[in-house]
Order: sequence, then C-alpha cells, then structure tokens
Amino acid sequence: MTFPSHTFARRVVGDNVWLTRATSNDDGHAGLDALTARELRPEVLDTEAAVGRAMLEELESVAREKGGDIVIALLGGRGAQSLHLLLGARARGGDEGGLISRLHVFTQDALAPLRMENGFSFVRDFERLLGDDFFRRVKSFTPMRTDTPDPEAGLTDYLRKLDALGGLDIFFLGHGPEADDASHLAYIKPNSGATVADVAGLIPISSSILEHHVAKFKAGGSGASDDDEAECRRATHILTLGPATILSAKRLVQSVVDADTAPAKRRSFRRVLEAEISPDPQTRARQLDENSGLLIRLHPNVRSLVLPNLL
Repeated sequence: MTFPSHTFARRVVGDNVWLTRATSNDDGHAGLDALTARELRPEVLDTEAAVGRAMLEELESVAREKGGDIVIALLGGRGAQSLHLLLGARARGGDEGGLISRLHVFTQDALAPLRMENGFSFVRDFERLLGDDFFRRVKSFTPMRTDTPDPEAGLTDYLRKLDALGGLDIFFLGHGPEADDASHLAYIKPNSGATVADVAGLIPISSSILEHHVAKFKAGGSGASDDDEAECRRATHILTLGPATILSAKRLVQSVVDADTAPAKRRSFRRVLEAEISPDPQTRARQLDENSGLLIRLHPNVRSLVLPNLL
C-alpha cells in the first residue's frame, strides 16, 4: 500500500533547521496536553545477547500482527549490535519465514558532511554487522545521505519515502547522555528548538554528540581508521529524525547496553525515569526541548531493554 506523502515546511530556530508537516499550523505545543505521560518500566536482562533476542522478538511480533511490509528505523552504535548479528545470521541462513524480505529499513540519524563509506558512518557499520545477504534480501534500505551538497533536500526526499510507506512500525531507539544529566533520542540535542510537530532536523553538531558518536563506534569495534576519525571530527551538522516521527511510530523499542563504557547514561537514564512531566503544554514543551530523552514517556507502546549496569 502506498500512502500520500506530505509537503514539509522549514522552521528555523537559531542555527537549527527543523522540517515540520505543512499541514501543521501550530507552534508545536498543540496536542501536547493530550499526550499521557507514562512511567517508563525498563526490563533488566542479563546479557547483551538477551537484549538482542528481545528486540528480535518485537520485530517478529509485528510480523505476526500485520501482513505485508514492515517499516523500521535501525539503531546505530552499540545498542542494537546483538540484534543486527541475529538478523545477519538469519539472512545468511536463507531467511526462513521471509521476515527480512518484508523489511523497509531506514536509518535515524547521521553526521554530515561525511562520506557514506567512512567507518564512522552508520551505513558502513550496518553493512559490517548485518552483512551483504541482509541488504540483498530487504525490500529497501534508505539511509540519510551525508555525501550530498544539499543535505536538507536529501533529508526531504528521505521523509517523503518514509511517508509513502505509512511511517514506522518499529523505531529502535537508544539513549544518549548529555550535559546536566539530560539525554537525547536519535540525535535530537538539548535546546535545539525541536517540537512535537517536527519530523526531522538539520542542526549544528555539538561536542557532546560528536564525542558520544566516536566513543560508541570505538566501543562497538568498528575498526575505523584514523583518517576516518579525522573526517568524522570535521562534521559540522547532525541529521536526525524528530519528535513527531518518534511519537508517530507504532512501537518504540529502546535498548541501552553500554553503561560500562558510557557511565553518564546511569544518571541521565535515572533522570528520565524520575522526572515529573508537567501537564501544562508550554512547560512540557520546554522540558522536552531541554531533555528529548523524555519523549519515550509520552508514547503508548514502549519496550525498554537494559542491562543491570545501567540501574
């Protein structure tokens, strides 16, 4: 089934560019009070492999519940490596049941400008973990283009394709630490002006996200070269899906497995668990802008998978 695609309006907040649906004529606060703030109840699993199996269970659950294609956003870095290894093994084994052949796969964030073959690009890391057979079998693979002279136009094309497929069935998310125990989902950095009407953004890179990006690739064993790292550190912008795309996904599956190498996640995750989210739309909007990690608590269908070292 093909869904109608939307036109996206450009909204500038300081140096940040956010793309919002042209049919959305509010200030980003409308509807915020209608979103129920929920407790986040993380499931503590014993091993990273167990987290990967639980993520695969979620994907298999969607496959059983709906017919036809399945649209997902992959999580880069350490959090989903076990899932990617399982999917790669399934692809090499012939994809019994045809799950992989039903997948439309999207990336969720990127640094730019960056060659797509750079070892610190999510695309290259996905290729390393998932393998050639996976990419031969999937219905489609749509990365955010980071090697184009007009990344905003490339991001718009990406969003139109995602819209035409009806949005995400599963958004696989991580949890990134920020200053003052804030956090980011995708690469929505604090105080970048994102609202719940924004589907994606092109924002200046921050030192915290750059260091987080490099560290998680190294912890995940990417094996990228020094030249790749030097190019990565010259990136000037972040491409990221926005709050509207997170909240409109049919299911969120979060995995956090690297608190040993990113200990700041312990405090930032605790803040997400314990924060009192205001019912007042303007106050709530400010809270979300300061700490996008809170968005997960406004979604009705969430599974959060963590290791004991996080709590």
